Amino acid sequence: MPELPEVETTRRGIDAVATGRTLRNMIVHESRMRWPIPKDLPEHVSGLVVRACRRRGKYLLIEFDTGTQLIHLGMSGSLRSVQNGELLRKHDHVEWQFDEVTLRLHDPRRFGSVLWHPKTDGPVEDHPLLSKLGIEPFDAKFDAQWLKQGLAGRKVSIKQALLAGDVVVGAGNIYASESLFRARIHPKTQASRVSLARCERLVEALKSTLTDALQSGGSTLRDYVNATGEAGAYFTLHAAVYERESEPCRVCGTPIKRIVQGQRATYFCPSCQKI
Repeated sequence: MPELPEVETTRRGIDAVATGRTLRNMIVHESRMRWPIPKDLPEHVSGLVVRACRRRGKYLLIEFDTGTQLIHLGMSGSLRSVQNGELLRKHDHVEWQFDEVTLRLHDPRRFGSVLWHPKTDGPVEDHPLLSKLGIEPFDAKFDAQWLKQGLAGRKVSIKQALLAGDVVVGAGNIYASESLFRARIHPKTQASRVSLARCERLVEALKSTLTDALQSGGSTLRDYVNATGEAGAYFTLHAAVYERESEPCRVCGTPIKRIVQGQRATYFCPSCQKI
């Protein structure tokens, strides 16, 4: 599934070609996504200027004067720019046509979504899909004290608390494992028992891990492409622990272990990450 770095990489790409430009036409070729695309959605946005392209968690937010489109890439979707008139590919479900280029949503599994939040409903951050999301990892307010407070009283493991996304967004399965390794925290540690000192290390680890992923093209998927159709550098090729079960730790040489937490694979070094 595209994670925060992939979505942010996509956002930067579409921002460069869409913001400040008039959307000439929106075409829905396939409305049967995770939630059906409203039939009248093209009427709400065609002919309007794109005021901003933002991101909240894994949602892309395309803002117009009258409201905001919320786009989720699902399990294996991508949003890329193509030259006007380029032939459609199979699984190209939605198009946003501008004077110079066209954005196309490609989603083989149709787990993605395109929703509309009218301005009359209030700030888009109040949308049910966004209102309970945690803080952004690069927000200036996100520090050790914030994380410590968010973990207070949580009996689940720190790995599961990170994946929940209601304390901080962006720590998907791969990035959670990598960040916990960098912070030297065992993934089974009870969330509420993570000390302030460890929270300080984890905040820095989350930021550095996500920064590295962005610099590599934000790719956790072998078939991921960014907004210009280019493949990412595939971040996990350089992972310290993820998908490296039984291989030696890059720091101490101890074999990497794999466990399952909440039906998700977790990788860690039992020597570097003590509970």
